[in-house]
This record gives sequence, C-alpha cells and structure tokens, in this order.
Amino acid sequence: HQHEGPRRVKRAWVIPPISVSENHKRIPHLLVQIKSDKQQPGGVIYSIKGPGVDEEPLGIFSIDKFSGKVFLNAMLDREENDRFRLKAFALDLGGVTLEDPTDLEIIVVDQNDNRPLFRQDVFTGHVVEGAEPGTCVMTVDATDADDPDTDNAAVRYSLLEQGSAAMFSINATTGEICTARPGLDRETVGVYNLTVQAADMSGDGLTTTATAVIYLEDINDNPPEFTKEEFSMEVEEEAAGVDVGKVFVHDKDLAGSPNWLAKFTILEGDPEGAFTIRTDPYTNDGVLSVAKPLDHEVRDRFELTVSVRNEQPLDSVAAASPRALATVRVRVRDVNEPPVFRDNPRRVSVLEGSPPGTSVTTFTASDPDSRQLQTLTYSLLYDPADWLQLDPHSGTVRTKRELLHPSAFLQGGRYIALVLARDDAEPPLSATGTLSIEILEVNDHAPVLQPTAGVVCGRPGRGGNLLLGATDSDRPPHGAPFHFHLSPQHPQLAHNWSITRFNGEVTHAVLAVLVELPAGPYSLPLLLRDSGTPPQEQQQLLNISVCHCGRDGTCEDGVLAAATAGAGITLGALMIILGSTILLLGRRRRALRKGLLQSSRDDMRDNILNYDEQGGGEEDQDAYDINQLRHPELFLSRVKPPVRRDAPLSSATPLAPRKLRSSPSDIKDFIDEGLEVADSDPSVPPYDTALIYDYEGSGSVASALSSIISSLTDEDQDYDYLSEWGPRFRRLADLYG
Repeated sequence: HQHEGPRRVKRAWVIPPISVSENHKRIPHLLVQIKSDKQQPGGVIYSIKGPGVDEEPLGIFSIDKFSGKVFLNAMLDREENDRFRLKAFALDLGGVTLEDPTDLEIIVVDQNDNRPLFRQDVFTGHVVEGAEPGTCVMTVDATDADDPDTDNAAVRYSLLEQGSAAMFSINATTGEICTARPGLDRETVGVYNLTVQAADMSGDGLTTTATAVIYLEDINDNPPEFTKEEFSMEVEEEAAGVDVGKVFVHDKDLAGSPNWLAKFTILEGDPEGAFTIRTDPYTNDGVLSVAKPLDHEVRDRFELTVSVRNEQPLDSVAAASPRALATVRVRVRDVNEPPVFRDNPRRVSVLEGSPPGTSVTTFTASDPDSRQLQTLTYSLLYDPADWLQLDPHSGTVRTKRELLHPSAFLQGGRYIALVLARDDAEPPLSATGTLSIEILEVNDHAPVLQPTAGVVCGRPGRGGNLLLGATDSDRPPHGAPFHFHLSPQHPQLAHNWSITRFNGEVTHAVLAVLVELPAGPYSLPLLLRDSGTPPQEQQQLLNISVCHCGRDGTCEDGVLAAATAGAGITLGALMIILGSTILLLGRRRRALRKGLLQSSRDDMRDNILNYDEQGGGEEDQDAYDINQLRHPELFLSRVKPPVRRDAPLSSATPLAPRKLRSSPSDIKDFIDEGLEVADSDPSVPPYDTALIYDYEGSGSVASALSSIISSLTDEDQDYDYLSEWGPRFRRLADLYG
C-alpha cells in the first residue's frame, strides 16, 4: 500500500460570533454583513434560519437577501435568551446552494437591569438569652438574575436598622447573622427586628431589603419568689381532700415553660402528712389541700413552712440567691362529726338452724365529738329477709326467726344487713355499719342416690356395670366424697354384686355384677354416707333390671329391662307412654259404659302392648310379661316394686306397693284402683300399670294410636293436675292442662 499524504481542505465561509447589548434601543440595528466567496454573474441570494427568525421568538432578526446584511429588529433581554444560534445560506438565482450552510451566533451582552431579590420577605431565627458574642443565629440570602460572571450579580449584605444596642452583625458576603456583644436578656427584650439590605455591583448597585426577626429563647435564670412571707387559712375538721387556700409566687421566666413552673414543698409543721401542696398549672400558685381528715379535738391549728423552686434547675448564668420560704398558718374549725363504726364491716357467724332469739353480736359505734355530750341510737337500715332484731340502745343483734340455708337472701353463704347509728346533735348525723353474718353449714342431710334405677347385663365384665352417683343438699365440707356400700344388713349381696369407686371420683361409684345372674328385676339396698362432721348416712333401694346379654355385652331384651326398672326409656317412648296415660284417663268413663272389660270374650290381659318396644308391631306381644298380672302374688314375692326415677326422694325407702285384690284375675278392679291412686297423688305421676297399657277398642287387638292431640277431645276432662307433676311434665301440662 502506498501511503497518502494529508490533503489540503479548502476552507468554507466562516462568520465569527456577533455581540450585541441587551436593551438596545436603536432599532433596526445592523449586526453584520455576510458574503459568499462564490460570486455568480447574476448575484447571490442570502437567507438565515433559526430561533429569532423563523422559530420562537419570531421576527427578532432579518437579512437583506441581496446584500447579506443582518439586522436586529427588537430589544433583547439576556435573562430570557443569552444567545441565538442561526444558520446562514447562500444560493444562486436558480435556488442552487453555492456553499454549505454556516453558523451565525449572536451573543447578548448583560446589563445591570435586575435588582437582587431575597428568597423571602421575613426571615426568622432563635437564640438563647445570654448567648456569647459570635453565636450565629440565621443566614439570609438573595439572588440576582443578571449575569453571575459579572459584577451585575455580585450581591453584598448589610444591616440597616437593629436598634441602638447593635446586638447583631451580618457577614456581607454570606448573609450569616450572629450575636455581636453579650447581654441578651429575654426578660428585657424578647424579640429583635432587623432590616437587612442586599445590593449588587458588590454593594454599589441596585438594592433591596428584607426583615429578620430574632426570638430570644428563655433559660431558667430567675428563681420563683413568694409575694409575701406569711399566709393564713382556715378549714373544717374531717374535710379530707378539700383545698384550704393558695400561696402566691412570681417568676420572671417565660410563663408556662418548665423554667417558670413552680414546685412547692412543706418543710416543717406537718409530721403526719395531713396536708399536701400542688401547683396550679395556670397561675403557678401553690394550692394547699387536706390529705388526711383533721380532728379539732386532737389539734386545732398548724404552722407550716413552705419552700418553692422551679421544676427545672437554675441555669449557671443565674445569680446565686437563697431559697424562697413562706409561713402558712392553718386553723381547724370544730364541726359535728358523724358516729364511726370502728369494726366495719362486722363479720360474725351463726349456726344453720339456730332458734329465734339467738344472740348474733353487739354492733356499736363511737362518737368522735368527745367534747360534746351526745347519745347514739341504733336501727336496722337493711334486713331483706326480716331475720334480725336490734336493741336501739345497746346495739345487740339477735335472730328473729330461724336462719335458713340455702336462701335467696344469702350472698356467698353470708347474710348482709345494714345497721344505722345516729347521734342527737342538731342537725343529727348518722353512720352505716355493715353486718356480714356467715351461716355455718350443719351436716343435716344424707346423700341421695342418683339414679335410683338402672339396667345391667347379667354377665360379669362388659355390660355388667352401672355408674352410680349421689347428691347432697349440704355444702362442703359436709358433702362429697360420698361412700357407697352394699347394705351391711344383707351380707349375701356381696356374693353377686360389688361397688368400687369410679376413677377416683368423689361423687360416683360403679356397681358391678360378680356372677352370672338370671334376667329379671332386682332391688339392692345400698348404704350411702357423706364426709360431713358428724357424717350422715341412709339406706336406699337401687332397682336393677338384669337383661340377657348379647355377644357385645349389650342387652338383648331392652324392653323387659326398661319396663321393669323404669330406666333407659327413650324420649320418644316416654311421650308414647304419657300419651297412653292421657288416653286411658280420658276414655275411662266411656270404657265402663260400654262394658269393655266385662263383656269381652277375650282376656284383655293378652292385649296389653308395651309402646316402648322400638322394633316390633302389633304381632310382637312378648315385650311385657303378662304373667305378672295373672299371678301378681308370685311377682311381689320375688322383688319389691321399682322406684321411679322421677319420684320424690324425700324418704329413705320407697313407699310400699299397693296391695292387690284377692282375685288377681279381676283386672278391671285392679286398674280402677291404680287410677284412683294416681288421681289422688298430686306430688308425682303414677308409676303403676296405667303408664304402660291401655284398652285399644273392640275392633282390633291394638287399634291404631292416633295423634295424641287429636285424641284429647273430651271436654269434661280436667288435666290441670299435670302442672303438679314436676318439670319433666311442664311441656305436657302446657299442651293439655
């Protein structure tokens, strides 16, 4: 390759920058004349383009297209445009470009036509009083729109006015304002207003002013002082928590600040702390109050020494001064005082069941007015159960009637009464004492077996157990734990049965079958004993129905067990039984008129259905053993009648069964007698055969049992006695009573 040397490039036409002063008033003004080196016989056509010509701002510059002269057509503002960059073109008459376009730059020269401007009209600063000279407070600043590279924008600062003291100075270049001399005192002058000037041309040009406000911040350089040395006040005795009076102080520091807020202390004259003194946050005065009730009979005047200081400690610049002290004299005025129960509330105890007239306590009050002769009388202010009587002179409280437990008037085992003591002053004053009487529990109830009947499988092991429980009307510790035993009077029971505690429970035990027993009803006498002092015990019968055991330990013949023991009856079966009872009671007269039981050629005993049987129908006649009706003397010799689970437990043993007639086959008389017993007993519903069977009519072995409600159509029947059968029959009483 052959190395090529540098070529000579022909220089194009070049126009040097043109300067023109802003605000030029001679318009139009010739700026420059451009000329192309390539002159043509017919001439050259010149033109310019760019901002100020065909771009915004329009019309500022123009050119003579034949001579190439460029003119200024409007006044310029450097702060808006400091220069213009245009393009110049040279064309022949045919519009062909003779040379490449060249740059034409017009520079706008600055003039000092703008004053300095502060960034804000008012500047704010803070400085603590007593600040050392040279402590800077704030900085003010101003700007100038003129060319920053010229003196037109060179700003200098000065203070025009600040008062005669001249406590501040300003840095001419930076605008920083600082303290100039000591002696700033907020209590003398709290605010300084300074006039600040800014001038361009290094301080010799155009000027402007602003205000600088300087606040002096308070320091604790003034201690509080009492307005006088002695204060006198009065207060009534027994007036605790009241204000006695005020002590007045003055502090020169800023009101409401911690440097101003006073703190008072009682130094002498109140060893028992009967008074307190606090600061009124609005007035800064000391408020003397009674902290403990005063007794004129004990002390009738006080002389207190009180000091005051600020919440904040004094500043080091404050001059040393002694602590401010004042004497406060308080006189205690005598007034009539109410009686006082010293032992209030009075707590006493009385044995449950104590007879009327038993002395409970002597509850008296004392009169604090020892210098006055007064007599106190007593009365019962609150005795909700009217259990008490009170001697009006001695204050002795006695029982008016036997105190019962439990009672709705007891609160947590205590009976609350209020005793009023009144003096005979004018006007009389009174006091109330609370008498809290604890009714001590006496073990006067034996535990009661719950439930009194059950069903077990006749085989030892699973299914041959029954959970027993008991309740006791006495409160602890006279109740649980309970002790369950087979009756010691029948030791042979231990061969077939056992009783053990249930998982450590104190209220339950487990009855278990020890040997395989034949199915049928059993009555077990049990002995239950509580843990009271002395313990109470009673013997009670537990009616057990032993059933045939299935493979899984459950009863195969649940109907027999339920019918015999009266336990395990479902809610649906119970409703059917109750309905049957009502049907029997409603149809009794009609049945007698028809002679159903007398004229039927069938043995009506064979038509008795047990409606607790859940799996059979009318063909299932084995749910109830009819032999118990045909030969009741054999049944009674085998077992005592079961006790109903919902029967009252007021007696230790169940009532004796109703004696059957001499002719057991006369079922009509037997049923009539049972109905008469049921109608005459208001405490419990009948538990005999009337609950289990009913005559269903002459057309079928067991006529269809229609709706219970639809069967109750006899208007001559009165079922109001259902409401006396207890809570389990309340719903039935609402429907049919």
